[in-house]
This record gives sequence, structure tokens and C-alpha cells, in this order.
Amino acid sequence: EVQLVESGGGLVQAGGSLRLSCDASGFGFDDYAIGWFRQAPGKGREGISCISTKDGTTYYEDSVKGRFTISSDNAKNTVDLQMNSLKPEDTAVYYCALEILSWCTDYDLRAGDWDYWGQGTQVTVSS
Repeated sequence: EVQLVESGGGLVQAGGSLRLSCDASGFGFDDYAIGWFRQAPGKGREGISCISTKDGTTYYEDSVKGRFTISSDNAKNTVDLQMNSLKPEDTAVYYCALEILSWCTDYDLRAGDWDYWGQGTQVTVSS
């Protein structure tokens, strides 16, 4: 029943910006965390940012800190990831995921039990 849908991916030149959105539906709980992950060909899945509706905490992996900003519209169950100063190494499929009744820490990104996942959206950064 729970659905997560990513949008906003595409092609962008190095140094440019994209804004990804994660639309969540099909659930009635209020406290949860949304995380953004990415996976490039031949590489493992990497957690890059998360936000918790439980306490408002946000977290950024060092590789994106200062360039990416996560935000939420809790009334609409939407989480956005504003990506600025994009680099070719940011090229990957980007996924959002939801963890019920969760906080947002580096531990959650690395080892959290994320309950639901979207299908992903491709981000390609050209040099």
C-alpha cells in the first residue's frame, strides 16, 4: 500500500543544480524518516541524507554536505533534495526510502532498517 515516487532526475552540466522530490502515500502514521540514497554502476548503495518528522533532525553525508539540502512538507508527505554544485561523481540512480517511527542519524543511513523504497530516478552530471 505504501508508495514512494521519486521525480526530478535528469541531465545536468557539472556545476548545475537539480531538485529531486519524494512523494509518499498510502500510510497513516505521522512519525517517520525519509532518506536519500544513491547507487552508481559498479558501486554499492550510499546513504547521503535523511530527515525525520519525529524530531526534525537532518543529516548529510560528508560528500554532499554544503551542496545538498533536504527539506520536507509534512502536510503533503513530500521530501525534496536540492542538489547544487553537482559533480560528475554525483551521477547515480537516486532512491528515497521511508523508515517508520525513526530518527535521522549517520547510523540510520548506514544501518537503519528502511521499510519502503521508491523505484529511483536517474541523475547524470556531464563534465
